[in-house]
Amino acid sequence: MDILTNPVLVSVVVLVILCLRKVNVLISLLLSALVAGIMSGMPLTKAMSVLVKGMGGNSETALSYILLGILASAMANTGITEILSHKIEKIVQGKKLMFLVIIALVACCSQNVIPVHIAFIPILIPPLLKMMNNMKLDRRAVACSLAFGLKAPYISLPFGFGLIFHGLIAKHMESNGITVATSQVWHGTWPLGLSMILGLVVGWFIFRKDREYEDRPIPGQTLDLSKELNMEASHWVTLFAALMVLGINLYTGSLPLGALAGIVVMVVGRAIKLQDFEVIVGNGVRIMGLIAFVMLVAAGYSEVIKATGGVNHLVEASVAVVGNSKFVAAVMMMIIGLVVTIGIGSSFSTIPVIATLFVPVCMRMGFSPMGCVMLIAAAAALGDAGSPASDTTLGPTSGLNADGQHDHIWDTCVPTGILYNTPLALCAIILSPFI
Repeated sequence: MDILTNPVLVSVVVLVILCLRKVNVLISLLLSALVAGIMSGMPLTKAMSVLVKGMGGNSETALSYILLGILASAMANTGITEILSHKIEKIVQGKKLMFLVIIALVACCSQNVIPVHIAFIPILIPPLLKMMNNMKLDRRAVACSLAFGLKAPYISLPFGFGLIFHGLIAKHMESNGITVATSQVWHGTWPLGLSMILGLVVGWFIFRKDREYEDRPIPGQTLDLSKELNMEASHWVTLFAALMVLGINLYTGSLPLGALAGIVVMVVGRAIKLQDFEVIVGNGVRIMGLIAFVMLVAAGYSEVIKATGGVNHLVEASVAVVGNSKFVAAVMMMIIGLVVTIGIGSSFSTIPVIATLFVPVCMRMGFSPMGCVMLIAAAAALGDAGSPASDTTLGPTSGLNADGQHDHIWDTCVPTGILYNTPLALCAIILSPFI
């Protein structure tokens, strides 16, 4: 198998080109998966069968996103987002940088403090678009803030989604020959999260200039920031529902169950009316439905990629040119991680794929356990920002494009991909040989 005809590499190139040409992400993933299958010698029907069977790998995630979308729609229906928007407007008072910092901090909290992941974005961001328009704030800067908050905390800190991420690294390293406790993983990952601050600051600087947007109506939003709003019974029920989502998620480990419980609390507590529920569900599916389907297809794509055997060949070809240089080995591992994760769209799902391949290479090259941790974490995270199929990019777009003025590829994927993948890769390449 020649490196230029490697099915994984060709498939990812096709995926990137299709997305840059603004072909729908869902269709791009399907076509790219079939290309990978055909390039590896699979019959077309076999490739599609593997893809369909693999879609179940993200079924819980997809269900979570649908239910969280319904919950987001229900919360917006109560008007609590208007109150929150008022609070943010009073704090910001037209200051762009302060707004960007607040959004980044809220996004960070969604990963570790209140682990609801991207569900807060379609609740919080659309009501704030008019205020952003008034400030002439470039939404690409907001996308950078959101992507940073969705990614840096789980890489760096062993809490919330970070605990899951670190646990996966420890589990798959141990199964391949290196034992590392989950509680120790952060020692090898915190520099990666810290390096992303550089990308965040550079993004704010690049997109600091004014950008004009039209004040367009947003479906399901009737926000009027000129009127004063007070907390009512329905708002307190909504806050209690949010706490229920968190509590049940932490207690059971099931995000779908937590989201469903939040919806039930809002219905029983009469924060939303039963006669409005059909519309609320419809809006919720509209908010998060596409993301859910993309995540399903991304899981199927991942299975096709694994079935081609192309990842193994990439590693073998890389090892052949590495020699005894740890730096060259780190560079090759970062390239492989970028290719795999951009295609799969999930750093969490990438860990099992690359750990099997990277751990033996790290042992052979003499990397320390923490160096191996850093390489696996960075390689898995590379492409999470920048991948058209990643929730790190789909989430910000779902909020910023609520009025149809924010392009998923050019306004979210390309800026965040360049700004965050660059420092992550450089950090791992420079530090992993020495820690």
